[in-house]
Amino acid sequence: MSENCKEKPNIVTCTAPVNIAVIKYWGKRDEELILPINSSLSVTLHQDQLKTTTTVATSRSFQEDRIWLNGKEEDISHPRLQSCLREIRRLARKRRNDPSLDSTVFSHKVHICSVNNFPTAAGLASSAAGFACLVYTLARVFGVEGELSGIARQGSGSACRSIYGGFVQWIMGQQGDGKDSLAQQVEPETHWPELRILVLVASAERKHVGSTSGMQTSVQTSCLLKHRAESVVPGRMLEMIEAVHRKDFAAFADLTMKDSNQFHATCLDTYPPIFYLNSVSHQVINLVHRYNQHYGETRVAYTFDAGPNAVIFTLEQHVPEFVQAVQHFFPPETNKGQFVKGLPVNHAALSEELKQAIGFEPTPKGIRYVISTKAGPGPCVVEDHTQHLLGSDGLPKNTV
Repeated sequence: MSENCKEKPNIVTCTAPVNIAVIKYWGKRDEELILPINSSLSVTLHQDQLKTTTTVATSRSFQEDRIWLNGKEEDISHPRLQSCLREIRRLARKRRNDPSLDSTVFSHKVHICSVNNFPTAAGLASSAAGFACLVYTLARVFGVEGELSGIARQGSGSACRSIYGGFVQWIMGQQGDGKDSLAQQVEPETHWPELRILVLVASAERKHVGSTSGMQTSVQTSCLLKHRAESVVPGRMLEMIEAVHRKDFAAFADLTMKDSNQFHATCLDTYPPIFYLNSVSHQVINLVHRYNQHYGETRVAYTFDAGPNAVIFTLEQHVPEFVQAVQHFFPPETNKGQFVKGLPVNHAALSEELKQAIGFEPTPKGIRYVISTKAGPGPCVVEDHTQHLLGSDGLPKNTV
């Protein structure tokens, strides 16, 4: 092999999904290993609408490890990034004896470039998709196979759930070393094709209190959080898994809303209290409950992570009318681009009875836009080399 061929970096690009927890993870029993105080369950969102794309390049000509996030070079010495890099390299070295592997690659430095196609810190689980994508791509580059969720967890707790598609549980585990704190698929994304997800983006601003610091304060000060982890979540996990298996929307929806409310109650029980929801979030909660009451059944559910954006679960047949209700009660700015992005939504008329049943004054511009999506698969390799984010020189093709 000529010297020039060797100089070309080895480049791999992958994508990974966002996940939305319906039984929430909040609070760690081990900060360093990122071990949770309770199990959690999430739905993986489809990558056609929301994803992180990561390119990793390795070359013996690289002088140091480097990372670019959304066009800007960041500090690669961040402890969580280092945990993931260290662990993948350790596992790769264990496989050194495999004759199919070029063992010189283990000493090469990496260049990492990652972009999200959604607002990074607006409560849309960007760190979950980001670290899942990083670990999955590094594993491909270094020839590491097998269980990756435990490594992704060391980057961001909820990232372990983005290693799988569909409906995923993160089993909290009992061991001190965290070896049994792993994600596991409950059902694949094909299991419940009628289920639809709407992300109502109320704000794309960075949140005031990040998840990591918020969790630490909650664990230290909230009695409700301790009660939730020990006495509430274990039962809810069993009920939620059963509801998913049975495709029982009413049970799934009620549990989802109750768990979201309890999570935000623990934020209020934290001292000083943490407010992730805003007035628009509260109006969305009212809208959902009044909508369901009008029909005498649970047709729509909300959940909120550590931010004001609502994630709505419903069945396909109810999407057009509910989106119309959102548009009516949160009228968008005219001529400001598409209000509904993602999967197309048919137009529906709202009855006067429904408008009266919901019955509050519209909040103009409360919802900036809606992302219409569904459950989707886990991470995947991008085969089209033109999609690499790094060029053959190992530097980003696009920077800001």
